[in-house]
Amino acid sequence: MDEGEIPVNVSPGEVYENPRCGERIVVRTPASESGGKRSVMDLYVEPGGFAAGEHIHPISHERFTLVRGKLAVIQGGRKTVLDKVGQSILIQPGIEHRWWNPTGDKTYAICEVIGNGTRFEQMVMRQLFCLAQDGKTNAEGMPKLLQRAVTSLEFQDVLRFVKPSWKRQRILYEILAPVARRLGYMGCNPEYMNRKPSEVAILEDLPEEVLAWHY
Repeated sequence: MDEGEIPVNVSPGEVYENPRCGERIVVRTPASESGGKRSVMDLYVEPGGFAAGEHIHPISHERFTLVRGKLAVIQGGRKTVLDKVGQSILIQPGIEHRWWNPTGDKTYAICEVIGNGTRFEQMVMRQLFCLAQDGKTNAEGMPKLLQRAVTSLEFQDVLRFVKPSWKRQRILYEILAPVARRLGYMGCNPEYMNRKPSEVAILEDLPEEVLAWHY
């Protein structure tokens, strides 16, 4: 079985954490419930927490809906701050974006990925979060160069960091990837795919203003 074909079983209530970025995800609706098309997550972000690097999703829509706190989002160079319950923002495929918690309090939002949901769960909640847990990312939460080469190529359909351009990144990664693989780096690590969630939590009830966007 190829790395990218390793199955990932994600269930409601499972908790996945990225200590480097201050993210905690609780699975609300796993992609398996929609044939892999849609994944809905409760996203908790510590004060100052952030997404790892400005990036795009080539084929996925991504919606953030605020439950409490504040969430700052830059998409296409334009900044929006979600600060009201039920306030929502939809990011189209291919649009550069990044988000963070600009406050001193924890933020809680719903993140919904529409399209390529299973692969998103595999890359973000397993591969990237486990790399962060194992201290294999930089201060921005991005994998170090050799690891980034093989993971970026493996999951180029899910997420691409935008600096430098993807064309330049791909040329570099295709040069580095054979070296990285010989040194034991894996784009999709089976151990990470099978690592158990940190816990199973009870999902919070959502206000009607939030449910209106997602159900």
